[in-house]
This record gives sequence, structure tokens and C-alpha cells, in this order.
Amino acid sequence: MIRILVADDEPDVVEVIGLGLNLNSPDWEVLSAEDGPTALDSFRRHKPDLLILDMHMPGMSGLEVCKQVRSESSEIPIIFLTVRDEEIEKVRGLEAGADDYITKPFSPLELTARIRALLRRTQRARVPTRPQGFVYQDLAIDYSSRSVSLNNENIRLTAIEYNLLYLLASNAGQVLPHSFLLTKVWGPEYRNDFDYLKVHVRHLREKLNDDAQNPRFIFTERSKGYRFAGVPEL
Repeated sequence: MIRILVADDEPDVVEVIGLGLNLNSPDWEVLSAEDGPTALDSFRRHKPDLLILDMHMPGMSGLEVCKQVRSESSEIPIIFLTVRDEEIEKVRGLEAGADDYITKPFSPLELTARIRALLRRTQRARVPTRPQGFVYQDLAIDYSSRSVSLNNENIRLTAIEYNLLYLLASNAGQVLPHSFLLTKVWGPEYRNDFDYLKVHVRHLREKLNDDAQNPRFIFTERSKGYRFAGVPEL
């Protein structure tokens, strides 16, 4: 049973989303919240598998809820709802820790497709891909447990951040094009959404204490893509 929490201060929107998801995926359980504090409380009590957050809600904005959830859970997928189809809104949501966004109005089929794609990506990240790991300088990745440590301290990554790091590290020394990374991590429909990649690479660098101007791990190949330094030692 997949449990999805929908948080929006417009009851009609929540109802439409709930009906659409139940129609297209009757095995999903849909929970609802009408404001930020209720959404956060429901997240803590019900432990949903995915969050759908309106960007602007009373009591606590979707951005604030997202940041709080990310401080407590790095793996739960989060989708933002926004009425603004503007670049800054999309970037703000991604910067807060969201995995995807969808602009109102949208069709239930489109939302269902995005949810399924996001669940597939996060579930793939939980499946061990190799029995060994990767070590470079003070960074260590254990592929079997999907854990990452820097200087022997555990680093909490979201599922997408881990997917991105895994792809870069497992191809250390090679330049991976933007479109390749977007296709592999997000899916072919995202191959031209460079903001997704830019924001998550920045988040990854911050967590790895990697300076973009003087990198140790992730190098930017201008107009081409990204390259991870070094060669795996394990």
C-alpha cells in the first residue's frame, strides 16, 4: 500500500487530487492536510511514502514544511504544487529539498505519472547495485547499504542525491553530459530540465563540503556536464 499525503489549503484541489489518484491507482491511500502545521503533524504520525505540498499554505508554507521534513527524513519523495509557472518558483522548491514540481492546473493523469516516476527513482536508489563500494580521499560510499560518509561521518542524502552521486562516482574520471545525468536520474522526459541538475549538484556539493570554485570531488565541465575526480579504490 502506497500512502500519499496531499497538503493544500484549497479543499477542491485536495478532493480532485484524491479522486484522480484513487481512480488511476486504487491501491494508493490518500491522506489530506489543509495547512502547513497539519501537514507536518500528519507526516510525523502517518509516515507517508510521498508528499504533495502546495507552495503557499497558511500557518506554515510548503517551503517551510519541506525544509522541516528534509531535516527529519532525507528519502521521502516530495512534489510541490504551484500556480506560478515561473523559473524562480521552481528553483525555490528544488532548493528547499523537493524532488519535483507541477504547475496548476494539471491533469490527474499527469500527476499520477509524475508520482509513479518519482517512486520508481527513489525505490531504485534503495536497491543495492553493487556488492562493493567506492573510496576517494575521505569520501566513502557503501553501495550495499547505500550509505555515504565523509571523514568517517555519515552524510544524509536524499534518494535523488544518492542516485546522482552514485552515477558520478561509479563513472569516476569520465565527463557525464547534462542530458545523460538527467535521463538516468530523473527520466527521459527531464533531459532538458537543467535546473533540476544544477540545484541537486549544488546540494550535493554542500553536503560533501565541495567548493565549486576549487572542487575535490565534482568538477563542472562547462557546456558539457559533470565529472567525478579520482578512481575507485574498492
